[in-house]
Amino acid sequence: MFPAFALVLFSLFRDTGPGVRWTLYPPLSGFTHGTRLDFLIFGLHVRGSRSIIGSINMSTTIWGLRNESMLLSRISIFVWGVGVTLFLLLLSVPVLAGALSILIMDRHFNSSFFDYSAGGNPILYQHLF
Repeated sequence: MFPAFALVLFSLFRDTGPGVRWTLYPPLSGFTHGTRLDFLIFGLHVRGSRSIIGSINMSTTIWGLRNESMLLSRISIFVWGVGVTLFLLLLSVPVLAGALSILIMDRHFNSSFFDYSAGGNPILYQHLF
């Protein structure tokens, strides 16, 4: 958590900040030159990977530490709530990580997933986000 926070904080104080609002919208992110947006994207990648690893850890803890004689209907509502949240995290965070990876590829490796003038679709990022 601390490295991700440090990277995002470093991107905010580098030059004038990322300058792409909170959605990292690709047509706007193409106008930002330098490394400040890259630090922000990498910080979000670190945070997302921490969320994925933490949710896998908690879901295996919920499943593994449950007594075999205890039915799933007997588990407390708090554990059910945590389990549903973990499922939603495992469902949504990898998609956001993929969108951020594609954005890095558009910025540095000359791909055109989101560049409309090269045949890409900027609306794709909104769907992935």
